[in-house]
Amino acid sequence: MTTESAPPTQVLEHLEVFQAIANANNGNRASGTSGYRASVDYVLGRLRAAGYAPRVQEFTFPFFQELTPTTVTVPGPGGAPRQLTAEEAAVMSYSGSGSITAPVQAVGTTGEPAAGTSGCEAEDFAGFQAGSVALLQRGTCSFAVKAANAQAAGASAVLIFNTGLPGEEGVVAGTLGEPGVVTVPVIGLSYAAGKALLGGGEVTITAETVSENRETSNVLAETGTGDPARTVMVGAHLDSVPEGPGINDNASGSAGILAIAESLAGTETENNVRFAWWGAEELGLRGSRHYVADLKANDPAALEAVALYLNFDMIASPNHGRFVYDGDASAFGPEDGSVPAPAGSAAIEAAFHEHFGSVGLASGETEFSGRSDYGPFIAEGVPSGGLFTGAEGIKTVEQAALFGGRAGVGYDFCYHASCDDLSNIDVRALDEMTDAASAVVLRFANSALDLEEEGRQLRLAVPPVPAATVDQGHGPSNAAEEKQGS
Repeated sequence: MTTESAPPTQVLEHLEVFQAIANANNGNRASGTSGYRASVDYVLGRLRAAGYAPRVQEFTFPFFQELTPTTVTVPGPGGAPRQLTAEEAAVMSYSGSGSITAPVQAVGTTGEPAAGTSGCEAEDFAGFQAGSVALLQRGTCSFAVKAANAQAAGASAVLIFNTGLPGEEGVVAGTLGEPGVVTVPVIGLSYAAGKALLGGGEVTITAETVSENRETSNVLAETGTGDPARTVMVGAHLDSVPEGPGINDNASGSAGILAIAESLAGTETENNVRFAWWGAEELGLRGSRHYVADLKANDPAALEAVALYLNFDMIASPNHGRFVYDGDASAFGPEDGSVPAPAGSAAIEAAFHEHFGSVGLASGETEFSGRSDYGPFIAEGVPSGGLFTGAEGIKTVEQAALFGGRAGVGYDFCYHASCDDLSNIDVRALDEMTDAASAVVLRFANSALDLEEEGRQLRLAVPPVPAATVDQGHGPSNAAEEKQGS
């Protein structure tokens, strides 16, 4: 049985509403904010109007927001003050707030390139002058441990600079892991910026952040027909980053699957189809992790019934590629950031490539990294796949020849930025990717899925397709990428 693809005008209508929601709510739709709650209400309203009985799954997550840009001012040439750039200093997630002017005091480091134990023990702070800014070097223990030890010793702020080892010279983009670790500002520095402060001197730091636990939610809805023991899950994250409206990342995926759900309403399917709009993806896949953990703990049979998971995270990038998650590991390996794909993921990849081939469109591959909401599902052995049009990665000449667009620049120039608005959407890409998503969702919804009891091997008659013309694409990043440890 087939049904019409999701109408492109309907997808754009959803995007326009998500943009209006952001406009009315401080420019964003981040989880834990009024913009996210309004986004949830919109999805719920559309689902109910289509005949679904959606449910809201609430959960608590650690919220963090930098309210104003953090600044670090240090002695410059000739002693004149100089403000560190974004390439030299970055506030850590779950940092405290404050405005401090104080001398810097190095703790447990000489600045030699190394991953030492600076600040890992309370004893490291013997002789530390309370009120000073602690200068520590990355290594051995977590940033949270270093920061907590520094605050206990009386530090007014904490600066943690990189090791200086190969590949560890840039700014430390770190996280303390959760709210409440410290109340003072904690800033990551580049190796060069940190080493320049070893001689002491006075610095001024200003940080204004919100770091607390908040409530947010997932939205779930499923078809009224189909075998519940063979559930096809379709998901996209609904939240944006606090910095912008998140129209490509990821109102595009959310709008796409909402239109697919609407077009599928009332259609009889062989397998149950469950749609999910995830919360707090940008803070470390929190919504999908909560959902999978809850099923595993409280309804393992329902988790076992999930035959496969399809993920749609960024499907309208302005300088896009048509990327399919590399479920057969033919294009990417561990050295590229890929993780092992559960058995059956290759069949999902093949289905997407076959669709693109059938409509005369080239498709490529992106690493199977687990960096989006399919990550918690593959951790439980659920076959997974999906589509992606590119984030901060740089498009190559070969990719530009294959997909169009500009070589040498990013797929999404506004990734995680305030300019990720309606003007950041490529309508043709949105149409092509939503069409592919709709076709593959319908294919799996109406296919005989054979899952072995052991290994969850997904067996589906998908004719072999040629290897991707090019190997390219980089999966979306999120706050889970920030380093928590040494």
